[in-house]
Amino acid sequence: MKMTVRMKLFACMGLLVGIVSLTFALTTQIYSSSLIDQFERERIDAHYLSATPEEQIEIFKSYFLDNMQLKALLNVTHGVRLFFFVAIGMIFSYWLSGVLTLPLKKLIAAIERVSQGELNVQVPVNSKDEYGKVAQTFNDMTLRLREAEDARRRLVADVAHELRTPLSIMQLKLENAQQTGQHVPPEMLLRLHDEVIRLGLLVEDLHVLSLAEAGRLALDCKPLDLSARLEQIVDDVKMEAEESGLEIRFSSNTRPVTVMADARRLTQVFINLLTNAIRYTPEGGQISVDLEDKVLDRNAFYTCVSVKDTGIGIPPEELVHLFDRFYRVEKARSRHTGGAGLGLAIAHHFVRAHGGFIRVVSEPGQGTTFSVYLPVLRE
Repeated sequence: MKMTVRMKLFACMGLLVGIVSLTFALTTQIYSSSLIDQFERERIDAHYLSATPEEQIEIFKSYFLDNMQLKALLNVTHGVRLFFFVAIGMIFSYWLSGVLTLPLKKLIAAIERVSQGELNVQVPVNSKDEYGKVAQTFNDMTLRLREAEDARRRLVADVAHELRTPLSIMQLKLENAQQTGQHVPPEMLLRLHDEVIRLGLLVEDLHVLSLAEAGRLALDCKPLDLSARLEQIVDDVKMEAEESGLEIRFSSNTRPVTVMADARRLTQVFINLLTNAIRYTPEGGQISVDLEDKVLDRNAFYTCVSVKDTGIGIPPEELVHLFDRFYRVEKARSRHTGGAGLGLAIAHHFVRAHGGFIRVVSEPGQGTTFSVYLPVLRE
């Protein structure tokens, strides 16, 4: 059985009481034996032996009560025993306090190192009591801090890279125009305008994502016919899919399916998923959007929208990072073909803001399925 700190303290105090009680019993027995031996030597004679049992008991009592030397000895012995017990208690308390505070001393030393910016700190977990739980929680906290610091550094580097690309293009074109001294043609202005738009969209995506991650994203939630909205979205991207040689379809097991959602944010989620499916599905492939109502998951009912493609798929080791900022699966999803890498992160947080979640299943060369779960509208 796992012992808590309270149980350990109770056991230690019980041990202390046992030691004191045993010591008291032994000293009392030794002292009583010495008095009895002294009584036998001094008072047991012919007169004592000829007395009745009642008289013998009175003589024995009088010996203990009237003998002044015996009382003095009793006081001295009592003082020695008291001093002995106090000394044992102090020594035991000092030892016990050291045992109980040792894990705290290690934890305090580790906390001081973390406060100085050292995040690679681990506290040994030597027990399963409250101290062990605190140490394990501290280790988990430092792990999360390291992960957050790594994410912050990657974010700064990625943002700097993404902002540098359009700015460098604009700077290069403006410098060339300035050096030649010629009239700037409309085509160049159009290219510059495209880069400005790209830059503005990136900044807007970062702003929206930051609000979503902080739980401050404002949603205009109203009853939404999800089946009708999905039909419209599929129709909007159908031309792009057909130009890429893909077949796209929508199916629903029931109609209408109503959810409480922000139509604009939810449309952005499915546009992003469908755009990715079109981008990474080879010619001749298929994309399907399936809507199911009242799907039981996690002991609750959800509306599930599955976006399935027959594309190139995603390696298993990449799936855990799929919804991270600026994350792209290497090679196939590069900066030139995969955008800024914010779309899935934004979609993930938009769905969470609606009280739902996203799951993804994929196999390289077999395709990918994104499943969006949204809470069922309560009637």
